[in-house]
Amino acid sequence: MNRQTHWDNIFGQKNEDQRSWYQAYPVTSMTFIEELHLPKNAAIIDVGGGDSHLVDALLEKGYTDITVLDISSAAIKNAQVRLGQRSELVHWIASDILHFVPARNYDCWHDRAVFHFVTQADSIRRYTRLMGEAILPSGALIVGTFAEDGPATCSGLPVKRYSQNTLTDILQPFFEKEYCIDEKHKTPFHTIQSFTFCRFRRA
Repeated sequence: MNRQTHWDNIFGQKNEDQRSWYQAYPVTSMTFIEELHLPKNAAIIDVGGGDSHLVDALLEKGYTDITVLDISSAAIKNAQVRLGQRSELVHWIASDILHFVPARNYDCWHDRAVFHFVTQADSIRRYTRLMGEAILPSGALIVGTFAEDGPATCSGLPVKRYSQNTLTDILQPFFEKEYCIDEKHKTPFHTIQSFTFCRFRRA
């Protein structure tokens, strides 16, 4: 089974509140984004956004240039159905991030729980370079990954876990850390997952 089929199955067979990463409102992501004080027409991309509610929150705050990228067409369809006519205000891209060729640059790149699925050294370098080239000078990168004491797998796939220091080190030389937090995400199943959440600037 290829990666796209795997994720289409995940998003097609379970309701959103049956998935461990579900958040009714993405508090940490929105806090990190709003602290940037971006203009409302800033270009924001949510990588691995799937049917996350981040796009809903951004639209409600008045942001007008939002892109959601996900490997799963099923996830994107879920979000479009939920948003209804508002989905027409969003740029949707169905793509594996490792095959993504951006047609533009972004003021803010948000990735909650995609980076930790990129486990091979050459793929990590490729993704890091992609972000370094796609984010505008002095633009922001927001990344959330499983922490070192977080799960070793997710949805049947292995992940690479990061501390604040290891995430900062691996994103050099393209990015400079602004700050990081340790987050405890409460899943819909009332378990706790440890995340490392950091914000960087394009160097």
